[in-house]
Amino acid sequence: MCTHADHTIHRARHHFGWDNAIAPVMHVEPGARLTFECLDAAGGHFTPQSTVADIATLASETINPVTGPVFVEGAEPGDALKVTIEAFEPSGFGWTANIPGFGLLADQFPDPALHLWRYDVTAREPTLFGANARVPLKPFAGTIGVAPAAPGQHSVVPPRRVGGNLDIRDLAAGTTLYLPVEVAGALFSIGDTHAAQGDGEVCGTAIESPMTVALTLELVKQAGLSAPRFTTPGPVTRHLDGAGYEATTGVGPDLYQGARAALANMIDLIVREHGLAPVDAYMLCSVCGDLRISEIVDAPNWVVAFYFPRAVFA
Repeated sequence: MCTHADHTIHRARHHFGWDNAIAPVMHVEPGARLTFECLDAAGGHFTPQSTVADIATLASETINPVTGPVFVEGAEPGDALKVTIEAFEPSGFGWTANIPGFGLLADQFPDPALHLWRYDVTAREPTLFGANARVPLKPFAGTIGVAPAAPGQHSVVPPRRVGGNLDIRDLAAGTTLYLPVEVAGALFSIGDTHAAQGDGEVCGTAIESPMTVALTLELVKQAGLSAPRFTTPGPVTRHLDGAGYEATTGVGPDLYQGARAALANMIDLIVREHGLAPVDAYMLCSVCGDLRISEIVDAPNWVVAFYFPRAVFA
């Protein structure tokens, strides 16, 4: 990785869930440049030899391991931890799964499915999905955050005020993320790295992929931040925009149901026009399609749109 880090936190120094009682693996001064070796969301459960049967043995209590925590000297409640994400070193292997009971359309896709990915870590060209689809890559960290003030163990699955499982694909190289600090030292951790994901991660998984992340940790004293915010270095969809989009909609008084309808309509379109199995179209939507709220002011109905990049099948 073409960065000069002050310290490396190795993948063995990981934990599950958020707990401010977890002992930090390292103390650093503000301004430290760090390298984190991150496991994928399944902690290495899936390999290039895995089959769909391996989904059944995935332990829910060990998903989304995060590397850390790191204690930042001088961080106090009320401050913001400024995280400058500098670079990702991908592994070249990833997986996407339909896990029964999980995902936006879990009731429509009750059976497990698994897709294994191989991608070029140097050129980072679009990676193949089946015979015709090619998914552009955009490495980022799905889970990134600091410890909450509330005592005890807290699940890593839902996102929180202090970050966590945000699954924001734009937390990529060049982005600066600000996290509210709730405990002394902040106790920063990161993991759940992805090679690509659409906004919404609709089937519940992206291209889950282990990789190494380089970043810098700084402090903004008494920032008064109520939730995470971030700044991107430039346009965020240029890697997908070249050939335009196909878009479907869901219209009604419930945004969640609108999102489900927009996604279901896109799956139907992909199946009809490109011959994919419905579950494959569902997983493909999760790694490269975007859910967007298009209208939320014209009561009683709102509009949710699902954008699928035409470049994938170009």
